[in-house]
Amino acid sequence: MQLPPFCLMLSCLQVSPDQSQFFRYTSFSLSCEDQLNGADWMLNRNTFGGGVRDCGSGWGNTASGVSCTVGTTASGACCTVGTTYPSDTGLYWCESGDGRRSNNSINITITDRPVLLKCPVLPLSEGSEVTLHCQAESISSDHTFDFQRDGLFIASSRTGEMTIRRVSKSDEGLYSCSIPEVGESVGSWLTVEEGDSLWNFPLQEESTGNGTGRNGSSSAPPAASYQVSVPRLMCHLVVGTPFLLSTILLGLIYRDRNRAARTAAQRRGSKDVVMEI
Repeated sequence: MQLPPFCLMLSCLQVSPDQSQFFRYTSFSLSCEDQLNGADWMLNRNTFGGGVRDCGSGWGNTASGVSCTVGTTASGACCTVGTTYPSDTGLYWCESGDGRRSNNSINITITDRPVLLKCPVLPLSEGSEVTLHCQAESISSDHTFDFQRDGLFIASSRTGEMTIRRVSKSDEGLYSCSIPEVGESVGSWLTVEEGDSLWNFPLQEESTGNGTGRNGSSSAPPAASYQVSVPRLMCHLVVGTPFLLSTILLGLIYRDRNRAARTAAQRRGSKDVVMEI
């Protein structure tokens, strides 16, 4: 399973299916992904009627480790909501026993509208491909699907899909879709990470020992990659280098002054000894 860069290096929350909008009486799973740390995670949410509660306390069914259906976890937790209701609308996040939170949180909406938009929840890397799906609650082959970004029309489709071949930062925004004479979805935010001049560090998925990956597929899964932006790294170096050099210079000056003070004190002491003789 291809994980975003921050899911490889930090703890993060994922949702399956990969969308933030759901019709009533459907289901979804949440997973705390932690590839490096051994913390025990819990799924929490904050809803309008229920307040802050962890999974199993009046909502969801808990699981842990490889039993999660969202993806592979080195250490984490999984929670499945079997039947969705409007009361499941709210903010979801992962939290460890010592109070640390996941790198991201997800706003999930259980919509009562007749149309929803399936849009990726986690950030996309520049240059990747993404397909948005517009879906009506009542299936019909006669629909025309219109897509909007930031309230402006951008495309129309007969299949309910809109594909962006190579996403860029300019594609980031609030997306929605509508079906004439049916209705319009709520908006979902599409986030795009800067990806110019990236370094890739492969991270192979661990095998289960029977020739299949943890996701049960018969073929080896593609290697995930951790991407570091070179311009951002250079920016940090340019900003941090003067502070480092000035700190070193001040340290040298302080050392030389102390050395000079000790030398002067030794000379005064030797003169006093001579005068007493």
